[in-house]
Amino acid sequence: MAKQTALYAKHLEANGKIVDFGGWDMPIHYGSQIQEHKAVREQAGMFDVSHMTIVDVRGPDATAYLQKLLANDVAKLKESGKALYSGMLNNEGGVIDDLIVYKMDGWYRTVVNCSTREKDLEWMSRQSKGFEVSLTERPELAMVAVQGPQAIERVKQVKPEAAELIDGLNIFQGKGKGEWFFARTGYTGEDGLEIMVPEAEVAAFWQQLLDAGVAPAGLGARDTLRLEAGMNLYGNDMDETISPLQAGMGWTIAWEPAERDFIGRAALEAEKAARAANPQQALKLVGLVLETRGVMRSHQKVVVEGIGEGEVTSGTFSPSLEYSIAMARVPVGTTDKCLVEMRGKLVPARVVKLPFVRNGKQQF
Repeated sequence: MAKQTALYAKHLEANGKIVDFGGWDMPIHYGSQIQEHKAVREQAGMFDVSHMTIVDVRGPDATAYLQKLLANDVAKLKESGKALYSGMLNNEGGVIDDLIVYKMDGWYRTVVNCSTREKDLEWMSRQSKGFEVSLTERPELAMVAVQGPQAIERVKQVKPEAAELIDGLNIFQGKGKGEWFFARTGYTGEDGLEIMVPEAEVAAFWQQLLDAGVAPAGLGARDTLRLEAGMNLYGNDMDETISPLQAGMGWTIAWEPAERDFIGRAALEAEKAARAANPQQALKLVGLVLETRGVMRSHQKVVVEGIGEGEVTSGTFSPSLEYSIAMARVPVGTTDKCLVEMRGKLVPARVVKLPFVRNGKQQF
């Protein structure tokens, strides 16, 4: 039987269509995925993300441990609450998971994906050997993401006691107030907050947001929003067989200082050298735009004439742009056009730089 979040009853109240997602009963939509998507782009929408896993890392070796565990470098986090995005890699340089780390006062808070929870926790625990650290999962905290141009104002409206804290947050920063934690982060390409809330209080908070005009949004809208924003989905755009260099995540690798020996570094350095020596065999992640009818989907073949082949990793119909967009892994030499195999035919597509949409505006 699938697990349920503390907001499950609220999803049923709102006529949410429930599906199994990574072992959790979650709403795919509440009637109209398109309307939910547009609510986030134009006003404010909210998502139950309580299925995500919060793990607190404490101890005198917490920084050294995370510097070994992650491709990005937590030593770059100078300010309390500041966050960074990183891949957690295996020894071959493949992505075990992508996660966010917040620097707290003397410790760190990480948020990992629900579908990879068990392997993440096992890997994090195994790599902690030799470090004086503790890893504490926080299942008693629910999470709500409120996203959109009006999101921050709506949250301040229902949580006036946190308004000053929220106003002081920079983008990609989070701070606590009691048992609550407010982070100016998200997965939609819009401004907004991801809020960790004690489970006993989250249903009332959700209702307050509803009463303030924040639209509930399901996994369907979350996927179209993140794809428009050019944000990777674990299991689609990267996994344990794909390195950050092939997944558009090269910017998350902190190569300096050179003496920091993070897990997967040797494999990434070898791949980097091979890419330089044989660029025609290297792959990169790009955006595709379909300017004819049809919808691109994951695993469709991409043909780059005279260069080679690739594959669509994520594809959908874009509610904001009103045509199909996709992310695809293609040969490095790919320029501005390619062909996508759809129903036995090769259909022309335009290659663009990610993201497609940011803060409600087309980016290419």
